[in-house]
Formats: sequence, C-alpha cells, structure tokens
Amino acid sequence: MAVLPASPEPGAPGAFPALVDQHCHGVLRSGPEPEAFEGWLTEAHFTPRGRGTPRPGSAPEDSGVPVSYFDTQLGFAVRRWCAPVLGLEPHCPPESYLARRAELGTPEVTGRLLRASGIAAFLVDTGLPGHLLTPGELAESAAAEAHEIVRLERLAERAADAARDTHSFLAEVSEAVRESARTARGFKSVVAYRCGLELTPAPPGTSEIYAAADRWLASRVPGGRLSDPVLERHLLWSAVRTGLPLQLHTGFGDPDLRLDRCDPLLLTDFIRAVAPYGAPLVLLHCYPYQRGAGYLAAVFPHVYADFGLALSHTGARAREVLAQLLELTPFGKLLFSTDAYGIPELFLVGARLFREAMTELTREWVRRGAWSPSDAERVARMVAGGTARRLYGL
Repeated sequence: MAVLPASPEPGAPGAFPALVDQHCHGVLRSGPEPEAFEGWLTEAHFTPRGRGTPRPGSAPEDSGVPVSYFDTQLGFAVRRWCAPVLGLEPHCPPESYLARRAELGTPEVTGRLLRASGIAAFLVDTGLPGHLLTPGELAESAAAEAHEIVRLERLAERAADAARDTHSFLAEVSEAVRESARTARGFKSVVAYRCGLELTPAPPGTSEIYAAADRWLASRVPGGRLSDPVLERHLLWSAVRTGLPLQLHTGFGDPDLRLDRCDPLLLTDFIRAVAPYGAPLVLLHCYPYQRGAGYLAAVFPHVYADFGLALSHTGARAREVLAQLLELTPFGKLLFSTDAYGIPELFLVGARLFREAMTELTREWVRRGAWSPSDAERVARMVAGGTARRLYGL
C-alpha cells in the first residue's frame, strides 16, 4: 500500500521552515467516538445521528441523502493529509479512516499527527472547555514547546464564580490580569462573540465599571458567560496596558456569533485609541474579511494578522485566501496558526495547507521574476514562525 511520507523533521534538509502555531487550543485526551468525529470538522452545532439519518441542514428527509461534514474542503483535506500518516491511502473512505483511528487509539493518533505537522511551538488558548491536554502535555506529545495564551473572558468568569461582591470581583480580575502577564505569552478575547467588534474605543471609567459589574453579577447565573460591553472594554484595556500581545477573534466562527459584527474593520477606532500603549493586536482568522485585516496591518504599526482556521476550512482554495492576505499585509506581520481544537487532525491539515499554499505562491512569483528566491525563503521563514517568535518572545 502506497503511503505518503510524513513531513520532514523541522530543520531537516529540504524541510519547510519550522512552524510556530501562534493560536490554537487543546486536544482531547480520549475520543471522539466515530459517530461524533464529524462534529470537529465544522463550526456548526453538531448532534450525532444514526447512520443514514439526515443531519441538520441536510437534504429533505424524503430524499434519503444524508449530509456529511466529511464532504467539505476540511473533510477532504483530512482524508488527503492525515490518512497517510495513519497508514492509509490518501482519500480513503471516511469509514476506513475512522476505523483506523479507533484501532490505533487516541494517544497514538495524537502523537503521530502532531509530530507530522512540523509545528515546533504552540501558543495555546486555554479558555475553551473540554477534557483536553494541557499545554505541557500537548508539547510532550508533539515533541515541541508550548506556551499559554490567557482568555480574558474566562479569567473574568472564574473571578465572578469566586467573588463575594463587586469590589472583590474587580480586585480579583485586576490581580488575575497582573499574574497572567507574569506567566503567559499574551491574552485573547472573544468580544466578537459576546457583543461584536464595534466597540466604544475609550476605556470605561471607574464608576461605569462598577455599575456594569453590579448589573452583571446581580443577573448572572453560576457559570454564566460574560457579555457586558463595558466589562469587555475593561478587560481589553487591562490587557493592553500590560504591553503583551492581544489576540482578537475576527471573522468566521460558530453560530454563537453574528458574522457581520465580526469584521475587523469595526475595530479601527479601538486600534487608534490603544496605539500609544504599544501592545500588539493580533487579528485572528479574518475570513471572509482577510483583505480588510491586511489593510489594518498595513496602516497601523501595532496590528498583525493571522489566517487561523481560514486555510483549513477553505482547503483546496487556501492558496487564494493566503494570496489575498499577502496583497497588503506587510510580510513581517502575517502569522501562521491553525486554531486547532479537540482533534489533532486540525494541526496537521492547517500546517500542510499553509505549506502547500505558501510554496505554490512563492514559486509562481519567483518564476515570474516578481520575487527573488532569497526573498521568498525569507518571507516563508517569517510567516511560518520567525515573526511569532519575535512577537511573543519565544
């Protein structure tokens, strides 16, 4: 049986530059079960159904044709790039892939796929739920390094769970931000999900913060999520004042967001307001607003852009998405990431699609004489990981 070779080890002759995944999440310790696997290939809310039963959004029930999330650009990419690493033919049937996955077991699958990705360092947003590997365990499984990115909303929600009153809540939030700044490499916010990106740019005043905290704590059920725009602004400004990089979700995501409120261009006034503090702002994912994100990175010195899940979910079209980001984004301000969460396939697919797209684009531009070979290699090193190492102090 013909099996494609895994990616060469970082630093091996002819290898693509070692990657720094500047935005990702943890991997499941066990599972997922075969019937639930497809749920990790989509941002949709997914409920496993019986074999042959149409899933939400599928064809009419009387058609008898189920819709599978394997039948997406990401699903095809998993079968193309991950199947050979597990000892299968590229593009094997989904049933064969899932059976082989179950046969090998989660630890073996995770180790194989992570090591084959060529990712040398992970910056892990630890704010998502689930029975996940810690950053240290992820690093061990991948034979790489890993560092924490602190999610601001989760930090505030933990403080609210333990708070006696408004004063203790706000004091705990301030202390948690300070402590995180001593140990983490940066912060992350999902304000795009919670209230959109069209923020009042100025920091809220003390009385405004206390009033908002009073309202939220009084109405919040235990474990409730933060969505108050004043408290979101307070968190963002608290992170900005540390000087550490602040990652901001923009663009594509699950149905909990309103995509029209996640255009990074809505951040323009906030970007201007925080400029004097020098904290880098990293726009995550960006799709389908990648050209706007490139503009912001081009005109504001403290703004960076990444492509995150955009390449994974566009699959065979990833080259076009990356080309659009390379139109305006200064090359030293574009960052590789996978946004992988839950299954290790997403790390390998994100890495492979980036390598393929970057290699094809730069070869074409060198062939046309638009770029020199040395410049092509230098830009690839920056986007793959050089800029992330500098930005996060790795």
